[in-house]
Amino acid sequence: MPIGERTCCDIEEEETTIAMGICVMTVKGLAELFQAGQSIDLIDVCTPSDFREVHIGCARNVPLERLDAKALAAVHQSTAQDPLYIVGRIGTRSQEACEKLAAAGATIIVHVKGGVPAWEAADLPVVHGRTAFSLDPQVSLFAGALAVAGSALAVFVHPAWAILAVFAGGYLIYTGIMDK
Repeated sequence: MPIGERTCCDIEEEETTIAMGICVMTVKGLAELFQAGQSIDLIDVCTPSDFREVHIGCARNVPLERLDAKALAAVHQSTAQDPLYIVGRIGTRSQEACEKLAAAGATIIVHVKGGVPAWEAADLPVVHGRTAFSLDPQVSLFAGALAVAGSALAVFVHPAWAILAVFAGGYLIYTGIMDK
């Protein structure tokens, strides 16, 4: 390792663990770094709607689906020796992002344990935006509207329109049964 290059082991915190070259840090440890004035590259991998709803102030949103791990790792390696801090909502997406970055060659990756909810639960400052209307209710609303429209068209225009209500109702029944 070249002189001056940092590794995960250089990040000091009681609860830091290392797996697959990825450090795990609590929100408390990250908050202490912020309070100490350390420059932090914090990437939030949640969906854009989740990010708009609530996020840590200095985080930038790079949704997991759009994460170009190779490009991000290359840019980060050429411009800084500081860690990439990765945060999400519950940890699944952020852990996956960390693994993608490690596989792409990033060397100093920190997974922030507990994500934004843990940050907020620790009473640390967050940016609240507009609460998004999640996709599931939107789709259910649309399917319900189709069922009503199909029923009305079947009564007032032609009975064949009932098929629209049957499809929409069937979809709603299916999603209700399959909901986990």
